[in-house]
Amino acid sequence: MLKVNSAEIYKFADMVGYQDGSIVSREIIQKPSGTITVFAFGAGQGLSEHIAPFDALVYILDGQAEVMIDGKMSEVGQGEMIILPVNVIHALKAVQKFKMALIMIR
Repeated sequence: MLKVNSAEIYKFADMVGYQDGSIVSREIIQKPSGTITVFAFGAGQGLSEHIAPFDALVYILDGQAEVMIDGKMSEVGQGEMIILPVNVIHALKAVQKFKMALIMIR
């Protein structure tokens, strides 16, 4: 896990870099109550359909993603967020390369 010091300023988007044809992730916080992870997706990369046993918030830091929640597609761009509800099928795909912060609350 990346060492993040209290009272210091960080940019989510700088905490992970792009790699062509890959998904890169870095867990920033891991607590029993939830996690914060930053991802960088190469163009065309994604996460296949799945469900999670807790709510998740996706905040797009850079680029654009296609997000499917319960069969409904949405395009989410830089500076926008979307909530993935508990126990609802969802998937993500990079329309173009993108970075996101994933905040999961248990």
